[in-house]
Amino acid sequence: MSAYGDAVPPATTNRVITLFPAKDAITTVAAAPSPNRSRIQIVPLARTPGSDLTMPPREATPTNGKACPRDAARMGVRFTNLLELEDLARANIPKDAFEYIAGGAEDEVSLRRNREAFGRWALRPRVLVDVSTRDTSTTVLGAPVSMPILVAPTAFHGLVHPDGELATSRAAADARTVYVASTIATRTLEEIAAVGQAHRWFQLYVAKDRGFTEKLVRRARHAGYEALCVTVDTPVLGRRERDERNAFTLPEGLTMANFAEIGLDRMGPSPEGGSAFAVAAEKTINAALTWRDVEWLRSLARIPIVLKGIMTAEDAALAVEHGVSGIVVSNHGGRQLDGTLGTLDALPEVVEAVHGRAEVYVDGGVRRGTDVVKALALGARAVLLGRPVVYGLALGGADGARAVLEHLRIELERAMALVGRPKIGEIDGSAVVASRNRAIPY
Repeated sequence: MSAYGDAVPPATTNRVITLFPAKDAITTVAAAPSPNRSRIQIVPLARTPGSDLTMPPREATPTNGKACPRDAARMGVRFTNLLELEDLARANIPKDAFEYIAGGAEDEVSLRRNREAFGRWALRPRVLVDVSTRDTSTTVLGAPVSMPILVAPTAFHGLVHPDGELATSRAAADARTVYVASTIATRTLEEIAAVGQAHRWFQLYVAKDRGFTEKLVRRARHAGYEALCVTVDTPVLGRRERDERNAFTLPEGLTMANFAEIGLDRMGPSPEGGSAFAVAAEKTINAALTWRDVEWLRSLARIPIVLKGIMTAEDAALAVEHGVSGIVVSNHGGRQLDGTLGTLDALPEVVEAVHGRAEVYVDGGVRRGTDVVKALALGARAVLLGRPVVYGLALGGADGARAVLEHLRIELERAMALVGRPKIGEIDGSAVVASRNRAIPY
């Protein structure tokens, strides 16, 4: 599947998180307080004075007529920071679906390292700088965006909301940023492209069926996608043990919509009792992918190529030699090879190898505006945000996902003021330093 960024271990202190369900929304069962869980309380929908994240509810768009379990389609969402979202989502998403989203591969070492890496870099604030006006806008591949925060490609949004990827696309359009739509979405790439006016990239898994891959690329180009984001870290699927234990599969009514024409869109239970998605991936993913295929895809796409899943200077140099326009430093949200570096720790060597010849992005573990500042200071053009957007979608549909993006943008703007860099272009290597305490918890 596409990277979901990093799951975050539950906090060690109690938090009070308030959901604001609309009058006829299905009420969420409050989680009991404990040292490792947030307290969740349900109150009538009301706009709190001074709150910038109680989003006005939007009517859910009728889709396939099927209700999502514990649907939060008309729920206003109020939260203090993105770290709280995982506990909120756990209370609103069925267990097997939640663990599919939140989990990583094997011992989940890579998953944890993504978040921990941000604690190994400290900010260097400059003072007496005029920060009365801040500007978070930038460009990616020449397209203007409101912030250097893009929506990462993540799979199966229909698991958490009936509008699925259509709502996510709408949220990205409202936030004026890029949405990278996944090959294994529950809506077709054409349906996603028809919603809103967002800049969109299409994330591609290269299939064993070369003809089908060619059709996907052409469909994406004809639908108006502005770049092809090719996932290169998945020759085989990482072993996601939570999914094996839960015998994860798609519920009735949800499919891998883009695969309908080759009859691989439906995912029944695995006959062996493990992850049905692992079985489906084995049938479709091309383990023979090489650098020659990057050249082939460039000839087909005629739009910029971004490679997602680069973690070393050697591969970054090869990517540039093969003419790619962008690189995403990514370990697939800790869902593929376990035991890698955290992505922020891998970022500097990739940036150095690229040497300005392509744009470099990073995903995995981003939860704070200060995280974005650190990534930009280490050379990233932008970050990609995965799991938190899906959690926002689960809690409030398009408005919930939009609230997550806007919250992180506001945190970024505040961090820019406090670090003394009021414009994105002013955030450079002088803004960070390796922490003397490299083992600092985060």
